[in-house]
Amino acid sequence: MLRRTLALAAAAGLTLGAAAAAQAAEINLKLSHFLPPVHGIHTDFIEPWAHDLEACSNGKVHVDIYPGGTQLGNVAKQQEQVLAGVVDIAHGLTGIPRGRFPRTSVIDLPFLTESADAATRTLWKLYPEYLKPEYKGLHVLALHAHNGGLIHTRDKQVKTMDDLKGLRIRTPSPAISMMLEALGAVPQGMPPGQVYEALQKGVIDGTVFPWDPVKSFRLAEVLKYHLDARVYTVSFFFVMNQKRYDSLPDDVRACVDKLSGDNLIPKFGPWWDKWDAPGKAAAEERGNVITKLSDAERARWREALQPMIDAYLKQLEDQGVENAREIYAKAQAYTAEFEKK
Repeated sequence: MLRRTLALAAAAGLTLGAAAAAQAAEINLKLSHFLPPVHGIHTDFIEPWAHDLEACSNGKVHVDIYPGGTQLGNVAKQQEQVLAGVVDIAHGLTGIPRGRFPRTSVIDLPFLTESADAATRTLWKLYPEYLKPEYKGLHVLALHAHNGGLIHTRDKQVKTMDDLKGLRIRTPSPAISMMLEALGAVPQGMPPGQVYEALQKGVIDGTVFPWDPVKSFRLAEVLKYHLDARVYTVSFFFVMNQKRYDSLPDDVRACVDKLSGDNLIPKFGPWWDKWDAPGKAAAEERGNVITKLSDAERARWREALQPMIDAYLKQLEDQGVENAREIYAKAQAYTAEFEKK
């Protein structure tokens, strides 16, 4: 069984065993992502996936992983790196850089789903008919989303829409930016790795995230309040360079297929439930204030955000996504279907 090289900027270098394994492999693949190696996406998803690919190929494949903090771990470069062949496989945010996945971004619209499982299954069901044109040059291994996100703030507690007015809130995607603006906040585009320092220095007043970064990015240290709004989600891609995939021997392609797609999609819901738990626990341990959005306030937000949803879909249509409303209607139907299961 091959041992995999974990490429970290702070690492001392390759071990002799890993170097020998890389030399012995017929196929060396580079896999990059933007999250720290302590995050569950790295420890529960990326590392085991690479390990399983090596094992399935009987040592024919060796995978080098480049997480956030390494030369290939920039969140804004994941798509372009894999398209250019700088890396073979990448995991990234569909909203960064903005505008590259407009069809996929429909899942980010508010009040579609609260569940990573339903959102992920919806994305995967939408992909063949509606989303595939956005992934030219890429072999899509999975699309997924996180659990319903929260609004986390540093100094001011947010319970209502009125409390958000004027607050500078970090945003991960165009849809979430429009949502925050409609609620009275001032969205601030920013990669996740910069949020801690921005909060610490008072550059921003808060951020939207699910629970997991509160632990993995140590945000509990610089936050005091957490509104469990569960109004939105954010989507991610896990893709391979299409030419690289096509060049693989049949048996290796079969291994990639076995570990991806329909066999990978059902894992994200349970994984994200697991990843969120330590984030909430970290906030509780520090004595931070956790508030749940009331039913009455949720209804108020839903009404206030309907014009924003319409405006976003119109914007997509103006950008050439002629069937944006059809995609949105399908997403509504699919999330409702999956949330009942």
